[in-house]
Amino acid sequence: MSGETVENRSFEEKVQDRQDWIESQFRRISRGSWARIIRMARKPTPQEFKQTSIICGIGLFVLGAIGFAMLVLMDNVLPWMFDALNIGN
Repeated sequence: MSGETVENRSFEEKVQDRQDWIESQFRRISRGSWARIIRMARKPTPQEFKQTSIICGIGLFVLGAIGFAMLVLMDNVLPWMFDALNIGN
């Protein structure tokens, strides 16, 4: 393609260049830092999936409880404390 301009190339040549570029990107992935992780990845067993789901559910519940406690604290305790100490008046 030396000497040819982009406008003179056929549609097939443009598509082939794009495909070659995409394939080179995938080849780079197979040699990169993610390649080892992708090769080691596997589908979890039903027991592993169940344990992971339970742990994530417990984590969501704990974070929700902490958020709810902070909401109650900010809505009920802090305004009372500010009024008692005459802060913000």
